[in-house]
Amino acid sequence: MTTPNTLGIDFGTSNSAAGVAVNGRPWLVEIEPGETTLPTAVFFDPDRRKMIIGRPATRALINGDEGRFMRALKSLLGTPLMYEKRRLNGELVDFVTIVARFLAELKTRAEAATGQSFSHALSGRPVLFHSKDAARDAQAEVDLRACYLAAGFEEVRFMLEPEAALRSAQPKPGIGLIVDIGGGTSDFTAFEQSRDGTARILASHGVRLGGTDFDRQLSIDHVMPLLGRGSAIRNSFGGGSLPAPNRLFNDLATWQMIPFLYAADSRRAAQDLARNAEEPEKLARLVSVLEDELGHDLAFAVERGKIAVNHPDRRRAVIDLKVLEPGLSVPLDTQTLEQSLASDIDEITACARETLRRADLRGDQVTRVVLVGGSALLAAVQTQMQQLCPRAELYSENAMTAVADGLALAAGSAFA
Repeated sequence: MTTPNTLGIDFGTSNSAAGVAVNGRPWLVEIEPGETTLPTAVFFDPDRRKMIIGRPATRALINGDEGRFMRALKSLLGTPLMYEKRRLNGELVDFVTIVARFLAELKTRAEAATGQSFSHALSGRPVLFHSKDAARDAQAEVDLRACYLAAGFEEVRFMLEPEAALRSAQPKPGIGLIVDIGGGTSDFTAFEQSRDGTARILASHGVRLGGTDFDRQLSIDHVMPLLGRGSAIRNSFGGGSLPAPNRLFNDLATWQMIPFLYAADSRRAAQDLARNAEEPEKLARLVSVLEDELGHDLAFAVERGKIAVNHPDRRRAVIDLKVLEPGLSVPLDTQTLEQSLASDIDEITACARETLRRADLRGDQVTRVVLVGGSALLAAVQTQMQQLCPRAELYSENAMTAVADGLALAAGSAFA
């Protein structure tokens, strides 16, 4: 029986990649000129009636092109929103169709780069799409499978993302822990590796919490107050006032929820708050963000500030909000960042500790921690992992492509 041509795909919340094995080594497709990863972002261009993906989608947003931008689509898997239809470029489409078109474009580009036709896919998936809802977690894989089939693949199989990262890690005997913190989830695999490089998986565990949640918390704490979060709103039916409802601000700080806020009802709600606000200048900013569709611009500003302050040579940065108002910015330093993210990082650490418990391991037995994903490189995360595994060496080589590399290596035998 002929083994089908299988493409390894890392469909991530923030970034995606695809590849195959060549002579026993991972080979990632140059999916954009000079790039083997691309942002998991789409932009609907109404003039050309076309869906653009990756960096051109992000550039269209930054350039202020007319259209609709979306990011963090993976976070919608398993939710009813996946099947909610929206009118985009003159047609009604749901998010299964949008994700399928994104995956179909990855398939097309991989086939063009390799000269092969890929009928099957090996896809990464988090240990848990939804760590607090088993039904949604199961539905998320059903949804993702439907997306792959709609993209033109005949069959898809799934591999846990930290286990894929283990496939690509440099062999070293001892007890190890993969710490994979992506855009939407944090995943862990405890393993034992022998001298011949054979790895035995001891336990895997995960939590629905990742880099986009870090962005959300920083935005809620430091950006949304400038738009009126926490401001007093006068009671239009009597005396007194109440704090502005949090829903609009919380959704505006959440990558995958931003497109849903540009509907007429959200804009009317913001206008009503502004009319009765005791700090009208702040709520006027909220109205401007929704009317001018600047939600993703603010989210990118927060993400850039987070990345900048975590640079080894910097302890201070700013969240630059000039897109909203000239000269508007929020200072950000490492202490402020760690204070805002303390609860999230504690939850991630607890999940890592639970992974070791399920593997019947103590932290001091771990000799190697392999950091995977951009958010795993945050200094605060590394500090917690070092405290949890005090005898371990921390490795971060190929942190951004480890999952994709592992899927590429495993793709050839996935359907053997």
